[in-house]
Amino acid sequence: MSSAEPQTKKTKMASSLEQLKQLTTIVADTGDFEAMKTYKPTDATTNPSLILSAAGMDQYQHLIDKAIKHGQKAGTTIEEKVGEAADMLFVLFGCEILKLVPGRVSTEIDARLSFNKEASIAKALKLIALYEELGVKRDRVLIKLASTWEGIQAASVLEKEHNIHCNLTLLFSFAQAVACAEAGVTLISPFVGRILDWYVANTDQKTFEPEQDPGVVSVTKIYNYYKKFGYKTVVMGASFRNVGEIMALAGCDLLTISPKLLGDLEKSTEPVKRYLDAEKAKAGSLEKIQMNEATFRWMLNEDQMSTDKLSDGIRKFAADGRKLETMLRSLIQASE
Repeated sequence: MSSAEPQTKKTKMASSLEQLKQLTTIVADTGDFEAMKTYKPTDATTNPSLILSAAGMDQYQHLIDKAIKHGQKAGTTIEEKVGEAADMLFVLFGCEILKLVPGRVSTEIDARLSFNKEASIAKALKLIALYEELGVKRDRVLIKLASTWEGIQAASVLEKEHNIHCNLTLLFSFAQAVACAEAGVTLISPFVGRILDWYVANTDQKTFEPEQDPGVVSVTKIYNYYKKFGYKTVVMGASFRNVGEIMALAGCDLLTISPKLLGDLEKSTEPVKRYLDAEKAKAGSLEKIQMNEATFRWMLNEDQMSTDKLSDGIRKFAADGRKLETMLRSLIQASE
């Protein structure tokens, strides 16, 4: 066909998801392997709630069986067996995920350790040891810790002394983000949607345009601060409530997105434009904050939204961790 002839086929418009992948690293926020096969993310994140949900599906029963056998062998008391099985289950899910994604998996530390620096470090070292026993190198794993002062300091030790990369989660405030950057952590996960939830529940305004969404505004400020002052820590927006929030953060280092919203982006052909830009951030007017424990605790105390959502998030992840342990305890007892 000559160039003068009209085209008979329309060029297929790239989906919003494909466009977004050109600007931002896409991460799957799920424990469901099938979703990863469908949407082909670079990385994947898990947490106790996601693992609990996936553990109820028949196709993952073989992983639970393997974890229980490990618990029975590694533990003496029932509580030791449950703890060992839970640790192994998180690692087994992570290993399976790494067969599907080219990048990294995030595996979460027990939320009940959120205020215990030394116990968090010990648990992280144990999880990494389990991964390495199963042939997974530590550079493919991110250890997820809550963004408490103790969690951030645990991450600092893990990064500097053990070469273990950390993902600081349950992050709602600028103070948490600055402390994480100063600690030299690999990655932070600011929770966009949960910030929006708080404002909808606690203020008179019930709807927001994407660029004015309080979660989007928070992540944009954090991203700009990191890029302006040259921090190595990268920003992964998380916990989205709608596609608008995701589109308004195009250009962020990473975005971790649920299968439902990945599906919505896949079906859409709405053009995606860059909102976050590292070069523009360097010219911004943000001033550097000198962070220490006293400053961190005061800034967090003065931020009611962040204080509420951090404590609420820790409680919810801890509750789902207990539910997972209850399930494992019943299965262990039934098999003995």
